[in-house]
Amino acid sequence: MNKIRWGVLSTANIAQTELIPAINRADNAEVVAIASRGSKVHAVASKLNIPKAYESYDSLIEDPEIDAVYIPLPNHLHKEWVFKAAIQGKHILCEKPVALNNEEAAEMVQFCQEHNVKFMEAFMYQFHPQHERVREIISLGEIGDVKLIKSSHSFYFAERDGDIRMNKDMGGGSLYDVGCYSIHAIRTILQSEPVEVHAYAEIDPATKVDTSAYAYLKLANGVTATLDCSFEMVGRTEYEVIGTKGTIKVPYAFRPDFNGGVGHVNVIGNGVTREEKIHGDIYRLEVEHFSRAILEDVAPSYSGKSTIQNMRVIDACYESIKAGERVKVNQ
Repeated sequence: MNKIRWGVLSTANIAQTELIPAINRADNAEVVAIASRGSKVHAVASKLNIPKAYESYDSLIEDPEIDAVYIPLPNHLHKEWVFKAAIQGKHILCEKPVALNNEEAAEMVQFCQEHNVKFMEAFMYQFHPQHERVREIISLGEIGDVKLIKSSHSFYFAERDGDIRMNKDMGGGSLYDVGCYSIHAIRTILQSEPVEVHAYAEIDPATKVDTSAYAYLKLANGVTATLDCSFEMVGRTEYEVIGTKGTIKVPYAFRPDFNGGVGHVNVIGNGVTREEKIHGDIYRLEVEHFSRAILEDVAPSYSGKSTIQNMRVIDACYESIKAGERVKVNQ
């Protein structure tokens, strides 16, 4: 086998516009089936040239000719369908956040291990080579000792009525939807875990979801981190690393695809700015990485342990928002 045969559980917009085209661009993957709850799936399959269309998710995961599934369902459904797919022996790429809390995430990771299937949370941005370059610049000491990392991820969310991101029971809210990226970036760029957080949120009075959230984090290595995420601000997908000698700014951190796949790494020191442009097809790189892990029977670079830890930080942020005070992150 030189290509992983993918099935997609849902006709969600991200599947149609990002993941399915990316699987088709990948060297080691192909889309063979898509499922939805109802007959609309046939029109989508026809439009996207997908051979098989199923009117139920169960029918897709029971197909023996499918090796892996992509799950872009609403957050509260992830655990159910990860379990069902694992039972059928399917490897699983699941959209972020994989769960509603770290306990659920841990159960999912363990269940997939027990059923000998590979499992990865779909933080596609991390596969762009700009981030490895940032880590390299830091390790070379070009900006001195790192003292602060700041991350922002937002977009202006106008058409909210009926959207699952405004449904608390379904895992809605800005922290789950976009703040999770900033938490992930803070952890992985500096390779250190937050040990303490203090968070605040703007809560929508009707739906009770957080439409904006702000957090201060203390990392185990002593570095301070801040993040903001929002449904009420102009689009931003950035982080900045500040050191004793200079800074690194990454303006297209999470969505370089909005800039034609070109990431910018701007290094500023002694009044001089150096701009490095680095290209990467994030969704294709994600698909190829996970497909290669299956083909070569190796662990994906983004581990289940790291997924659980990311959820622990999200949990701590929500705990802090509710308590109105600083809280420790469960390690």
